[in-house]
Amino acid sequence: MRLGVNVDHVATVREARGTRFPEPVAAAVLAELGGADGITIHLREDRRHIKDRDVRIMKDTVTTRLNLEMSIAEEIVAVAEDVVPDQVTIVPEKREELTTEGGLNVIDNVKRLSEVISRLKKKGILVNLFIEPDRKTLEQSKKIGADGVELHTGRYANAGNDMDERKTYHEICQAAVIAKNMKMHVAAGHGLTYTNIDPIAKLHEVEEVNIGHSIIARAVLVGMERAVREMKNLLEVR
Repeated sequence: MRLGVNVDHVATVREARGTRFPEPVAAAVLAELGGADGITIHLREDRRHIKDRDVRIMKDTVTTRLNLEMSIAEEIVAVAEDVVPDQVTIVPEKREELTTEGGLNVIDNVKRLSEVISRLKKKGILVNLFIEPDRKTLEQSKKIGADGVELHTGRYANAGNDMDERKTYHEICQAAVIAKNMKMHVAAGHGLTYTNIDPIAKLHEVEEVNIGHSIIARAVLVGMERAVREMKNLLEVR
């Protein structure tokens, strides 16, 4: 299972003081040294943390795989077409949210998503959609040309009791099997931590997880390389 490390929160610290440091690209380099298989960044429409400059520097610096999380806003799509990251993950986005709150509404945005996916794929970019673990959404994602999906694990990660955790985990398991049977790339992410990753790590259909907050929080205490290495070790249980 590949580990994508999201370094957005490094940029959040930088923006909190309006300085030029810490540089998210430096964190990306250290994450790769710690064993990260890819680097994930989210260029938000309000540029609250990652900036256009960061995206361009990452493109020239990341030696593994650069995954750009993005909305379908035209200005963001244009950046992706210009920079050409290895992969994009299309996510829903609201200005007032602290972090992405749920999966993409594929059903109600078929026309725009189809257009964006087609444009990005013409550039040779792998396109994933960040979705809820739902069969109907999976089938529509395949139909409009997505190469893969990233299953939203937030409800699993934030389950308030064992019953809810088992239920949401089962939904993720089922969705992963369906997506794999449709020959789609399968990733998972949101809210995953050192303490809840083990069941997800055991899903053979899931090829990749993207983790940000938990790793960056750990890195504050022990350093980026060690924090990434510890998570990689947990992913090797299977």
